[in-house]
Amino acid sequence: MPTNVSGLRDERYGEGPDELLDVFFPTDIPDKALPAIVWVHGGGFVAGNKADISGYMKILAGRGYVTVAVGYSVAPGARYPTPVLQANKALAFLSRNAGRYRIDPNRFFLAGDSAGSQIVAQLAATVSDPAYAATVGVKPAIERARLKGVALFCGVYDATMIAPEGPFAGFIRTVMWSYLGTKQLKDDPRVAEFSVNRHLTPRFPPAFVSVGNADPLAPQSTLIAAAIRAQGVEVDTLFFADDYSPALPHEYQFDLDRKAGKEAFGRLGAFLDRLANQPALQ
Repeated sequence: MPTNVSGLRDERYGEGPDELLDVFFPTDIPDKALPAIVWVHGGGFVAGNKADISGYMKILAGRGYVTVAVGYSVAPGARYPTPVLQANKALAFLSRNAGRYRIDPNRFFLAGDSAGSQIVAQLAATVSDPAYAATVGVKPAIERARLKGVALFCGVYDATMIAPEGPFAGFIRTVMWSYLGTKQLKDDPRVAEFSVNRHLTPRFPPAFVSVGNADPLAPQSTLIAAAIRAQGVEVDTLFFADDYSPALPHEYQFDLDRKAGKEAFGRLGAFLDRLANQPALQ
């Protein structure tokens, strides 16, 4: 862990019991507003905690960023689109309190892993498209020009394309039933709304997309990368050959003892550093 990073835990961004966030920042850059990485954790929409990603947030903060781990309510107690609305609320709170947390309010990144990846992809799409925002019921917390990019790890982006069989398929169907409240993943309008790959526009932010070669959700990452690229938007991908060894499981990127995890961290850092210093979108 970097020694130049400090943090604030359980900062309240809303009134709900789960509406808390953790903020990490480098202590050796005291007088400068920094770009912020707002990260939504995974857990299949039914589990997980912002504390799970604290270590990764500290390491990212050591690169010269304010990093934020966002807590949110999980299913089945809180169903779609509650986490998207909460992530937007957290973004609004951080924008209002940018000075307190040494955040440059014109340089936000959204990032997430697994379920969190879908949540931030959907939030980024609402920031980019007022019509989609209205459909989801989001009043975007920031203007598109202030969203520099999005990082998506190991997510599910189209619920209708979940494989009908395989060791992970039953779990994913159960998770989606819990989150969306329906087993009819091809017919319910909320499923089409959830499937963010169908709601992208050319104003979607530049994206970094990665997944392990042994992740059952790997086709979903290929899908979202192609959908973003089809809009003429910049996409940086880190995918691995089918025979890459050792095989990389779901959430491979958090294992920084492995070569692939280190490569993902380096590629993510390069993506963030480059976009953090680009002129604002007009």
